[in-house]
Amino acid sequence: MPDVRIVDIRDADGFGRIPPCADPGFDHRSCDYWEDGDRGSKAARLSWWDRSVAAEAPAPAPASANPFAPASSGPAFNPFASGGSRPSFNPFGDDDDDGPAENPFAPRREARPSVGADQPRKLQLLGRGLAVFGTYAKVLELDGRSIAYVQFGPLSAYPRARHLRELYKQLPSAPLPAVITCISTTPEARGEGHARRLVAAVCDDLAGRGFSAVEAYPERHTRADATSAATPEFWVACGFAIAVDDDRFPVLRREL
Repeated sequence: MPDVRIVDIRDADGFGRIPPCADPGFDHRSCDYWEDGDRGSKAARLSWWDRSVAAEAPAPAPASANPFAPASSGPAFNPFASGGSRPSFNPFGDDDDDGPAENPFAPRREARPSVGADQPRKLQLLGRGLAVFGTYAKVLELDGRSIAYVQFGPLSAYPRARHLRELYKQLPSAPLPAVITCISTTPEARGEGHARRLVAAVCDDLAGRGFSAVEAYPERHTRADATSAATPEFWVACGFAIAVDDDRFPVLRREL
């Protein structure tokens, strides 16, 4: 039987598993169409996910301020400086100047998950909610090959979805839904139900995170590979209902 695995994208390893778009003009790894409601783009931008940087040349050593001073391999000797990692002793200071002593019995704060500033721009966007919400994307792998991708999250993470939703006053304003902004399958893997399986996994995940509904915003009258949110018919097949039957930007909603 084929080995199907769903991977959460939370680090560089997961980011590297994102499959390419069917249309080479677009790219999941550099798309900020939903994150930037005014200037977002689906275009492929190599600089957003290429981490290669030129090595920085070491800075030259500063010249000595005293032309008659003997050459030295290090700073001048300071009799009050610490010789190790402990703070320097101040003979004129009070006992409280060294700050609070470490309490070995106090609970330590665990480091919150995050994406480093040296990571690709898109991965940083996907990692914004790791400490509070959790992951924003998943990949489905079939026998070790990535064949489907989905992006989702709270409505607050996607300004374009918020702007689109504001057009329809008939939509419930509370509680706010989670959203699925992107769903895609590689051309060779289409028609096998992998995208529907990925959507089902996201819906189960969102229900576990406390959401009561999820929405999607497909686009009508466009090429299949040019829309990031599939078609209304796809979402209906995934258990969604048409909440707003707009001619171009309908809203599909599923109660969780």
